[in-house]
Amino acid sequence: MSHTTPTPEISEHDVIANARAFVARQGAAVTGLADQLDETFASVVRAILALPGKVITTGSGTSGIMAERLAHLLAVSGTPAFYLPCLDALHGGMGAITDGDLVLAFSKGGQSTELVDLVTRLSERGIPTVAVTERPESPFAQAADTVVVVQTRPIDADPGGLIAMGSTLVAGSWGDALASTLMGLRDHSWADVINIHPGGYVGQQTDLPADNGSAAEPGA
Repeated sequence: MSHTTPTPEISEHDVIANARAFVARQGAAVTGLADQLDETFASVVRAILALPGKVITTGSGTSGIMAERLAHLLAVSGTPAFYLPCLDALHGGMGAITDGDLVLAFSKGGQSTELVDLVTRLSERGIPTVAVTERPESPFAQAADTVVVVQTRPIDADPGGLIAMGSTLVAGSWGDALASTLMGLRDHSWADVINIHPGGYVGQQTDLPADNGSAAEPGA
């Protein structure tokens, strides 16, 4: 018996129109993040600048993918950071997190039991934890020391409000804003970037931008 699904009549115009509409919803979700950046964002920036240690990012699923991306961007832009998968942390990797570190944990819905367990254990050890989530009432958020609420609007930037597509872009943009702001405040130069990123196209650059877009210090 064949299980092949009959191919529907495909309209090129409809395909392109649907794709453009979806990208527009995602773009609106990312643009909407700007108004959500508030004093909580500034407090995270201040906490990281004051750290004697490093930033550890973590998460599960697509949130974990964005957390891993952020760790790389923080490191290349002047903030020591690494990504620790949540389950690896619960199987001994938590030992890599020490006094003076800060953990940035990502979860859209905040219901992942492994993240709740990890953040709870880290808080018990006195490690500062920041939960980046859409649901401040979730067990994950309640277990953290600091909660950053990042909403995805329109909700259908995630298909059905369930498949994390637009929400990952919003979380990623929040992380980009964090890394960029810290880079400016640390006065981390393009020469510094090339020095720690000698590989690939970036490392081949000799004509560097005039400045790194340094931001004003919070409260200045």
